[in-house]
Amino acid sequence: MSPELPENRFDIKAFLKNLTTRPGIYKMLNEQGEIIYIGKAKNLKNRVSSYFKKPSASTKQHRMVSKIAAIEVTVTHTEGEALLLECQLIKRHKPQYNICLRDDRSYPYIFLSTDHDFPQITLHRGAKKRKGKYFGPYPGIGAIKETLKLLQRIFLVRQCDDSIYNNRSRPCLQHQIERCTAPCVGLIDKAAYAKDVENTILFLEGKGGLLIDQLIVNMEKASANLEYEQAAGFRDQIIKLRSVLEKQFVLGDRGDVDIIACAAKAGVACVQVFFIRNGQHLGNKVFFPKITDEHDPAAIIQAFIPQYYLDKQIPHELIVSHQPEEANLLMEVLASRAKHAVAISHNVRGERSKWLEMACTNAENSLLSKLSDKQGIYARFLSLQEELGCKELPKRLECFDISHTQGDQTVASCVVFDREGPVKSAYRRFNIEGITAGDDYAAIHQAVFRRFKRLKQGEHTAPDILLIDGGKGQVHEAQKALAELDINNVMIVGVSKGPDRKPGMEKLILVDQEQPLDISPGASGLLLIQHIRDEAHRFAITGHRQRRGKAKKQSSLEAIPGLGPKRRQILLKQFGGLQGISQAGVDALCSVDGISRQLAQRIYELFHHQDDN
Repeated sequence: MSPELPENRFDIKAFLKNLTTRPGIYKMLNEQGEIIYIGKAKNLKNRVSSYFKKPSASTKQHRMVSKIAAIEVTVTHTEGEALLLECQLIKRHKPQYNICLRDDRSYPYIFLSTDHDFPQITLHRGAKKRKGKYFGPYPGIGAIKETLKLLQRIFLVRQCDDSIYNNRSRPCLQHQIERCTAPCVGLIDKAAYAKDVENTILFLEGKGGLLIDQLIVNMEKASANLEYEQAAGFRDQIIKLRSVLEKQFVLGDRGDVDIIACAAKAGVACVQVFFIRNGQHLGNKVFFPKITDEHDPAAIIQAFIPQYYLDKQIPHELIVSHQPEEANLLMEVLASRAKHAVAISHNVRGERSKWLEMACTNAENSLLSKLSDKQGIYARFLSLQEELGCKELPKRLECFDISHTQGDQTVASCVVFDREGPVKSAYRRFNIEGITAGDDYAAIHQAVFRRFKRLKQGEHTAPDILLIDGGKGQVHEAQKALAELDINNVMIVGVSKGPDRKPGMEKLILVDQEQPLDISPGASGLLLIQHIRDEAHRFAITGHRQRRGKAKKQSSLEAIPGLGPKRRQILLKQFGGLQGISQAGVDALCSVDGISRQLAQRIYELFHHQDDN
């Protein structure tokens, strides 16, 4: 029996009365004006009205509809246009009740420059602006590094940047360990290097068999000409190539295919994507889309495909573990974006079925691991609730830490955990300014005030518990900062390292208690506190090192009026670095092109004035 839909202040009858039957997208908003769901429809009136029909209302719809305060629609020409717009808006707003793809970064490629006499091969991520060949995409940086390492052992094409290549006067270490033919110093001619580049392209295009055939011909030709050393080189390349190709399971039709498998259970979904390009398996990637309720794997794949592929290179075929309901619409839209036909296949045989089975197995294993982690973290939240005496189970924790070197370049970190673990998209760093060097109390006050001031402005969600890495002094400053903002519904807990500073011996400091809180020995809630505290510490130190490194990179020459970047570079090259400039006299300085005597005098005074101090 379907649940009764609640009375809602939103007048759906009046809204539907004037709603169009044309295709488009609809946005459902709550009383705060937040978008809670975005959908697309071939017929807007029929689709929107279906949410308010009692017999068809699911538990998810029942809960979502109860929160609707307004609905906004955008009419499109076709259902395909509506699908595109829906995906763009879901990725931008990430509504609560939509299936949302979390990890949507651009994927890396292998890039081979073609506008150079001795092309470079390297990793590339981002817009394809440089002239050359791009191979991929690869599922991650690790897969590319492994391929580049392999190519270095077989074909010896350079991987150094052009800036390094152009300034070499002798072979580098890569040549000495037989990973490069040193074109930078002329140890290989253009024709021979071009042959290595051609072989590299054949390998990356998945034409390993053809490449081996060519190498065999070259080996036999060299041997016939009594060039035994060269023949041995070809033989070694063949052996290495065969070893590599034996480890790669190649699809029979040598095409561009992605295999997508989904597993879902207990409110968690996992999608595994296996990347096949030019018949070669480049690796696989795991995704955990955000879902708020139980969803059928077919529905998850239906949401995943457009969100993931519409701004990426689209292969000719997608093999899926569960057939999406709107497979025809997806194929039509993907084909229009890719400028070639795109097939979505479900019932596959032979080699394809083996790959799909492997992807399904990986998806199920990843899901089980995720569920195990999730249950472990949930148990720690329960333990934390018991140890701190919270009335309700905490949903969100935030932890602050401070990092500096003798008071310089102070950085505060704020990390966030929810019941699924770290929420890295919510992490923030604060460069602390205007305080006495080394004053950790003032640093905590400033960081907490700045963070929660943004909360008052509606930029993020309030935590249930605010953890401060420190003792009573730091806790007091955090309390003062919240009081100044009139925030009194956040529990503040100080995490002191204890007298021996050993893990497991931490003392918890509460605002309204004189003595530290006694924690039950071995309580898993303490492990949660240690985890978030260590994460805050790591995030703060990383930020501090980045800030310190940036400050060091700023040369003292930048402070001199009239000395621009080009002149600074000329000076550094002429004198071999900052130390050489600091030891040069005015006459030596003004002998450099572009450096007048007045400018040379200012450079000289900069260093010698500092010495006087």
